[in-house]
Amino acid sequence: MTKDSKADAPVRRRLAPAERERQILEGAIAYFSEAGFSGQTRELSRRLGITQPLLYRYFPSKQALVEKVYQTVFQGRWNPAWIPLLQDRSVPLRERLVEFYRQYAQATYRPEWIRIYMHAGLSDPTLNRRYIRLVRRELLPVMCAEVRHHCGLPVATEGPDEQEIEFVWNLHGGIFYQAVRRHVYRTRVSVDFQTHVGLVVDNFLAGARSVYPRLLVRTAPAP
Repeated sequence: MTKDSKADAPVRRRLAPAERERQILEGAIAYFSEAGFSGQTRELSRRLGITQPLLYRYFPSKQALVEKVYQTVFQGRWNPAWIPLLQDRSVPLRERLVEFYRQYAQATYRPEWIRIYMHAGLSDPTLNRRYIRLVRRELLPVMCAEVRHHCGLPVATEGPDEQEIEFVWNLHGGIFYQAVRRHVYRTRVSVDFQTHVGLVVDNFLAGARSVYPRLLVRTAPAP
């Protein structure tokens, strides 16, 4: 190598530990969203331009890295403020639901979030189950209570029945599926997301007024 070529070669900058950790984490999120959690840290290190020993200096095992990805992509994007937003009965339920899904989609329905979620379901469903438990515990009971109130029904003091939970899951899952079509199947979605959410919520609430009272009768304990 000539003196001139050495001068033209890029100089590898030594990163501060916090910056290096962030670089590895961001690279891992991008890599796992493409390759799934079966992807190897050797390939991740190659893509990042670092050695495996350096990667393991920041994350002592692949599982530790996967856990950090989960905390960042899933738990880190959960916003507790969504719950009081949904509970604010000074605002019509339709508006609350549409606004919630606008905020929820901005935080979660991104290509890396959707693709990592789908990959995890195939290779390590433990991560999915943890997130589903979070949604099941924090979000769905609140939505059930607000739908009951919207339908003029008493809110159950002991919490919603499992059939109520499933009824609300249909709303949540239906909106999620549009993001799957867009980011996993790569199909063209011509309807604007907010327009789509408004129509889905309208359909859900219209059905709830008819179905929810009958659902509660079926699940009520026998006298």
